[in-house]
Amino acid sequence: MNIPLMGTLLGLSLIVCPVLYIYVGPALDAQQLQVLKTLGIVCACSALWCFVVGELTGNNSQMDKLWSLLPIAYTWIIAVNGGMSLRLVVMAVLATLWGARLTFNFARKGAYKLKFWEGEEDYRWAVVRGGAPFNNNKLAWGVFDLFFISIYQNALVLMITFPALVCMGSEKPFGWVDALAAVLTLAFIIYETVADEQQWAFQTAKWKMIKEGKKLEDLPAPYDKGFNTTGLWSRSRHPNYFAEQAIWLCFYVFSIGAGIGLFNWSIIGALLLVVLFLGSSALAEEISSGKYPQYENYVKSVSRFFPLTK
Repeated sequence: MNIPLMGTLLGLSLIVCPVLYIYVGPALDAQQLQVLKTLGIVCACSALWCFVVGELTGNNSQMDKLWSLLPIAYTWIIAVNGGMSLRLVVMAVLATLWGARLTFNFARKGAYKLKFWEGEEDYRWAVVRGGAPFNNNKLAWGVFDLFFISIYQNALVLMITFPALVCMGSEKPFGWVDALAAVLTLAFIIYETVADEQQWAFQTAKWKMIKEGKKLEDLPAPYDKGFNTTGLWSRSRHPNYFAEQAIWLCFYVFSIGAGIGLFNWSIIGALLLVVLFLGSSALAEEISSGKYPQYENYVKSVSRFFPLTK
């Protein structure tokens, strides 16, 4: 992960979002501002929780556990305060489907425990902690944990739901653009589900054979590579990331259906999510390249996100 880049993004997002709000619009009315205040309080409490618990336990996946849950809460808060209009209810239902799927996928990896501060930590955090520029420096890592993991990521999760917030003020009825946004969002949720199921099946089978005493290079193809190259993963190195980005870009389309305009400030969350996944996928590929000799050939022949071979 490019830490200076992440720091730059944090700074830019603090500048870009207000600028877009002022110069592109739409301006929020009193009710929307009150809802935003409520959402901001939830977001701030979540950020504080993630930082304190992450630092006390050494498990920095506290935000990962909340990532799939907070947008559900945010969109339903918006829907209720927006009079449960058809557009807002559809958006909240889609966010719930997305969140339920992602929560299930994270839960089966051991992320959630009865002692909710425990659970399996995302393997990438240990790599980042031990590498440059942190090198297991607790103070430097604590600063990163506070500003990037806890504050920035919580703010980003709130921002991806901003299209629902701007739709609150719309009197335009649910139309064909909304229907298109709903169908596309649902389609990409299904696409991501298929990608995750294919990855889960591959890794489960691979590790079953390894635990039986077989070496990786002795496994039957395609398991001997160590990484999945089947199904959607044969067309894209990160089909789940591709779908995740597409889901929230399609979610933004609802604001167009609401008559807000083709381009408005609520797109900021979806755009920053795209940039975040560029960094996240780069880190994952750096780790995979170090573990699996054939991964470099995979990078050369298969697209990172779009389901097209090179």
